[in-house]
Order: sequence, then C-alpha cells, then structure tokens
Amino acid sequence: MTIYQTLLGEDFKRLHPMLQQRYALPIEKPFYATGVMQKIESGATWLRPFYTVAARTNFLFPESGENVPFTIRNTCKVLPNGELEVLWERSFHFTQKTRHFDARMTIDPVQKVVKDYLGAPSLFYSDLHFTVTKEGKLLIRSGVQRFVLSKMELPIPKVLEGRVIVEEGFDDVRQVFTIHVSIHNPLLGRLMMYAGEFTQQSM
Repeated sequence: MTIYQTLLGEDFKRLHPMLQQRYALPIEKPFYATGVMQKIESGATWLRPFYTVAARTNFLFPESGENVPFTIRNTCKVLPNGELEVLWERSFHFTQKTRHFDARMTIDPVQKVVKDYLGAPSLFYSDLHFTVTKEGKLLIRSGVQRFVLSKMELPIPKVLEGRVIVEEGFDDVRQVFTIHVSIHNPLLGRLMMYAGEFTQQSM
C-alpha cells in the first residue's frame, strides 16, 4: 500500500480508476509520463533573483510559456528507517533551457498530511492536504510551511507562504491525465501556475 492509499484510506477508491493506477506506485517501479503544459506562468519580473536561486535547487523558475513539453517521473522508495518516500521529478522543456521541479514526499499518518520537501537540495517544506472531489479528481492544498536550513526548519510567516492548489484528473474522452497547479502569495501574487496534460509511457 503506497503513502497515498494509506493517507486517503477508503477515499482512495473514489479517485478515477486511472488516478488510482497512477498513485498505486509499486516500490521501485516508477510512473513515467510525457505531455505538454499548455500554459506556464511565472511571477513578477522583480522576483527574478528569487527564481534564480530557486531554479538552482530544482524548485521554481523564471520562465513562462505555452505548449511546453513536459515529463514526470514518480518513484516510491523505502528509506533506511522503513518509511516509504515518493520522489517527484518534473521537467519542463523550454526552447532554450530545461527546468526541473523536484520534491520528496512522505506522510504523517497521525496528522493525515503529506510531508513535502521541495527542491534538491530542499530549501522549503510544506504540509499537503489531499482530498478527492465528487468527480473523482485529486485535490491538493498546502498547509504549514517552513524554510529548510540544513537540519533546521524555520516556520514561514503566513504572509510569505506560497499557497498551493493542485487539481489532477483524467479525461476519458482524450485518454490523458490533466493537471492544474497554482502557487500564490497573498502579498506577491502569482508565484507559479501551470496547466496541461500528460500520458503514461512504458519504461
């Protein structure tokens, strides 16, 4: 049973069958897919110094674009302590540069949250709350966030948080996974948005 099945419990069965298959993630058997982000929008130009640092750690990046080729790989691994971890590797292939957005996820079964460490190395942490919509889509919202400084984690004031909303579904007509991600700050506005579709590929 993967971390997402454990987290969602019986609600996991309410996901679209293709999403159930996508998030089953047997250990060391990656889910790999290719697709296109129809739109990617970064934040304000004056935030470029922040994006420059973030991009070096495979986190956020300054580019925007349309119809950007995209790949995603999710791999479930067993940590030395026996805990399951899912590695997220997302690549956005812009014309002049490929950008990466990586993360490592485990769960807190008591608090019922996904523990999401963003970037490689990770500089940011966020609680993630997973729910299933009545249409069988997966809805993800961020919670508590922290800066990660080596072995220290410092709370991020709410006014500086990047509030995340993710909706992932499956289009039965076109036989593609659909994704919409929004990261927004109450003061700075949009930090990142991307929306598109992808199709699983054999490894």
